Amino acid sequence: MERITHIYNILTGHNPQSITPLAGAGSNRQYFRVVGGEELSIVSSQLSTVNCQLSTVIAVIGTNREENEAFIDLAIRFKQGDLPVPAVLAVSDDKMVYLQEDCGDMSLYTFLSEHRQADGTLDAEALDALKATIRELPRFQYLPIASDTAEGFFDHCFPQQSMDRTSIMFDLNYFKYCFLKLKGVEINEYRLQQDFERLADDLLIDDEPTFLYRDFQSRNVMLKDGKPYFIDFQGGRRGPIYYDVASFLWQSSAKFSDEVRNLLINEYLDALNALAPCPSLLAPCSFHQRLHLFVLFRILQVLGAYGYRGLWEKKAYFTNSIPLAISNLAKEIALGTCDAYPNLKEVAETLIALNAEEEKSRAKEEAKKAKVQAYLQNDKTYVSNSNIPQGVLPLAGGVREGTLRVSIFSFSFKKGIPVDESGNGGGYVFDCRSTHNPGRYDEYKSLTGLDQPVIDFLEQDGEILTFLESVYRLVDFHVARYIERGFTHLQISFGCTGGRHRSVYSAQHVAEHIHEKFGVEVHLCHREQNITQLLPLAPRP
Repeated sequence: MERITHIYNILTGHNPQSITPLAGAGSNRQYFRVVGGEELSIVSSQLSTVNCQLSTVIAVIGTNREENEAFIDLAIRFKQGDLPVPAVLAVSDDKMVYLQEDCGDMSLYTFLSEHRQADGTLDAEALDALKATIRELPRFQYLPIASDTAEGFFDHCFPQQSMDRTSIMFDLNYFKYCFLKLKGVEINEYRLQQDFERLADDLLIDDEPTFLYRDFQSRNVMLKDGKPYFIDFQGGRRGPIYYDVASFLWQSSAKFSDEVRNLLINEYLDALNALAPCPSLLAPCSFHQRLHLFVLFRILQVLGAYGYRGLWEKKAYFTNSIPLAISNLAKEIALGTCDAYPNLKEVAETLIALNAEEEKSRAKEEAKKAKVQAYLQNDKTYVSNSNIPQGVLPLAGGVREGTLRVSIFSFSFKKGIPVDESGNGGGYVFDCRSTHNPGRYDEYKSLTGLDQPVIDFLEQDGEILTFLESVYRLVDFHVARYIERGFTHLQISFGCTGGRHRSVYSAQHVAEHIHEKFGVEVHLCHREQNITQLLPLAPRP
């Protein structure tokens, strides 16, 4: 905080009123919102001429000097090219801390989520925001060619100056080792490697000095006063224009329909035509053919990441995203994108078939759970009758003799630890306050640990997952022993500051874990949210 205060003081002439941490992204960079005592008019910073009215700025503390230099250099060049990026206002002498213009809290990703209708389609406002965003992309890509500052444009790019064969092979092998191997898919590594080599050759045919944003996706676009502003381009480098279009439109979590993709591709081509940088690329047939090659490559990259973060690190958000990426892969197979790479195509078809089987199993299990849940909800006494689903055993008074029931609570320590009303006493109370708290950030304050943005925050941060690994080992042993000994009740409680985020997430996941592993009856209560849930006794085989 002292370093931020120092650099802010140099820029403005006085100390900040407050410095608030912001939610982190996938990197180790730390972000803070710095609030001044009054609105400032900065006409010129130490780096470039800007003209902005601001009462807040964003402070960034990086861990890698070269990465910081990449962002700062590119931001200055983009600003000079009149592109909508945050102005860099001040930089520390060691380049490890810098201040930039505040682009607000509304990301395009969040905006799209709020404007997605019940049937999954996007409303007119969302489409307008997407059009405005993708029409800016050609200006970024062709700035190295069109600007007066083209000389040395890629000199500070990090970790490399261009997309090359080494980086492509790294990503393809990431897919092989972190997804295919973890999935247990049988492959002929030599033949698959030959296809990887051919694919790399085809991806590198283009040799124009265009800018590859690298991480062009809806989370890296902020909407301020209805206009898109672009952030997190420090990984940019020289590379083909198709990569960013594929990244943006085929981002799995965005769930764009083919209709929306085609609409946005036409918007992109229209904006690209206006620049007229290379007419030979603009023939629709040629463009689409090249684009889908990069779509295939991006899907393989994404599956590699999902494999490592989901299959290896066991992070549910990434595991749950795998079917979306496989669905995109199936469409590319149908389009013939893989035809030139027969061994890769064979592997892809195996993955598609495997995913279909997994989807059937999941659907069957969900239908089974729904049937049992519907029965139990309609007959609270669990009295035997002819409508009991097959496999559900009748219970007397809600509890079969010798059957364990687990009560799980989330709560706020400010309001006291939940009382064990069974009369048995014992059990566990876990303190979640050691883990990163989403409640510190404005965008999560009104949400709970049941909401996807909070789940994403906690799982991508990872501290809560490490915490729960120890919890699972402890309660698994306890539940198993209680079942063995015929005990009928165990209470487990998770507390945090407000009983809203970390405790809710932990209680929900431990309840589902115990129910799935042991099939016992679980009574779940998120006390401060006034939410209760029954996970019923699972049918015996």
